[in-house]
Parts: sequence; C-alpha cells; structure tokens
Amino acid sequence: MDLNQFIKTVPDFPTPGVYFKDISPLLADSRALQYTVDALVEKIELKYVDAFVGLESRGFIFASMMALKSGKGFIPFRKKGKLPPPVVSESYNLEYGSATLEAASGKGRVVIVDDVLATGGTLDASIKLAQKCGYSVEDIIVLIDLTFLNQFRFNDKRIKSLIAY
Repeated sequence: MDLNQFIKTVPDFPTPGVYFKDISPLLADSRALQYTVDALVEKIELKYVDAFVGLESRGFIFASMMALKSGKGFIPFRKKGKLPPPVVSESYNLEYGSATLEAASGKGRVVIVDDVLATGGTLDASIKLAQKCGYSVEDIIVLIDLTFLNQFRFNDKRIKSLIAY
C-alpha cells in the first residue's frame, strides 16, 4: 500500500518554514492504519522486546497499537508535567523550540516509536531518558523519516521507517 497518499503536508506549521507531515488522513482510514501497524511490527525482532515506548503524542498511537498487536507492554514518554511523580526528565532542543520528556523508572528491553524523525532531537532525548529510567533500548522505529533533515543513527544504522523523504 502506498502510504504517501495518506500523508498531508502542511506548510508553515507550527512555525514559518516548517512543513508539518499530517498523518490524520492515515489514522482515519482503517485499512491504511491496520497496514501501517502491521508493517511497523514486522520490522521489529519481537523476541528482544518487552515493551514499546511511545513519544507524546502521535508516537502513542503507533506504539500502543504495536504493543497490543504483539502482546507487549506500552510505556508513555510524556511532556513535562503530565505524569504523576516520581518521574525522570530529559530536556532537549527541537527544530522550533525546546521541550522536556518525562517517564517513570522501570526495566526491560524497549523499542522507541514515534511518527516523524526530523532533526533527531526528540529521539536522542528519548534514548537518554530510557537509559536514565533503567530501560535497554533495543530498536527505534518511526513512520516517517525526513532524511533530508538528519543523519540520525542508532547502533550505526539508519532508523527504521516506513516512509522516507
């Protein structure tokens, strides 16, 4: 299935010069959504995974569905102030500002899941946060990799994705 037909590009959102990749049409189409979740799960070595980490907010959608499909757990990495204490924090810079991710401490082998890899700041922070929390990051996967904006690597390999621009 060509998922590109379900991705809408919105210029100058959320700030001028940013081309936002709107996945709402993909989420609204049950066949495209099912295909996407199946394809994401197929790219993961499930025997090495205890849980899927979803990055707020659109990463939650895919990570939770991947967890359900594969019989694994789901761990939310939230924006600052959204989880009850105690939490561990990691601050980072975005292409259009700064942010902080928070999570509860835990243990186990995780796959970090997000919708879009742009410059890599969020994924870099999520790796650091996972390690600070006690998790072992086994893999990272995104729906869309904006390869023209990053050279991001995990374990010396490009990040797994379904769509690359």
